[in-house]
Amino acid sequence: MTEKTQVPSVTDDNAPEAGVVELAPTSGPLPPGLYIVSTPIGNLGDITLRALATLKGVDTIACEDTRVTSVLLRRYGIGTDLTPYHDHNADRVRPRLLAEMQAGARVALVSDAGTPLLSDPGYKLVQACVASGLQVVPVPGASAMLAALVIAGLPTDRVMFAGFLPPKSGARCRSLEEVRDVPATLIFYETGPRIAESLVDMQTVLGDRQAAVCRELTKRFEEARRGSLSELAAHYAAAGAPRGEIAVVVGGPLPTEVSEADVDTALRRALTTLSVRDAAAQVAADLDQPKRVVYARALALGKE
Repeated sequence: MTEKTQVPSVTDDNAPEAGVVELAPTSGPLPPGLYIVSTPIGNLGDITLRALATLKGVDTIACEDTRVTSVLLRRYGIGTDLTPYHDHNADRVRPRLLAEMQAGARVALVSDAGTPLLSDPGYKLVQACVASGLQVVPVPGASAMLAALVIAGLPTDRVMFAGFLPPKSGARCRSLEEVRDVPATLIFYETGPRIAESLVDMQTVLGDRQAAVCRELTKRFEEARRGSLSELAAHYAAAGAPRGEIAVVVGGPLPTEVSEADVDTALRRALTTLSVRDAAAQVAADLDQPKRVVYARALALGKE
């Protein structure tokens, strides 16, 4: 059997010196276990050196579609055996993969594109490996979700990935209701034929938030169209269904208008237990209002 090599982590004693790139370090064979390997989402040049070394070093690559993964392997001269692993055969194939790993095999899990487990049955395989005490190793890389997020022009400090929405409007709206009040930028995957209707439902349920429709990321016709949900819905209704893979990034909840009566009610409640200064600070934070304005109102109420 051909000896296979392990790619060390940045803390590995055998790691190369800074600035030196090694595709196949000499620290020995990969340990048995499952390797979650991210693959390009379009541009084959986005594969990492570590991913290539891992795909060469494992015994089997479990993939959604062998035809898709074969394109990547041929591009880089990798001849590792492929095993289909997808929604339709996962329950049957998973026990065999587990048995092979328990016997010392190294298995890589890849999706058709990007990071596994985000929209495929891979998490069940990871769960089974964890329950069996097998090693699970991440080999990070491309992700459509992150690629869309960083070009959307929307806040990135708090993010929720919501995956694919249901295909029918009623169920889609119910799913959107579940995330409407989440204080974060939302990311959805969507298809071209449904994008216009989905954007309308998003506007209806979430409000007319700022958003970005990102498609064909890293490919020749990469596009990011930004605007309000209503503007984007109108564009795709008129232009027709776009081609390619699509990620929709939607800004967080719109700020709610706060009336002077709302501020007074909150202040009167807070002033029953807090000082004027502390009550003003709490209400200003709770209602996202200017501290100076709320403090002035708190002083006025305190004199009543």
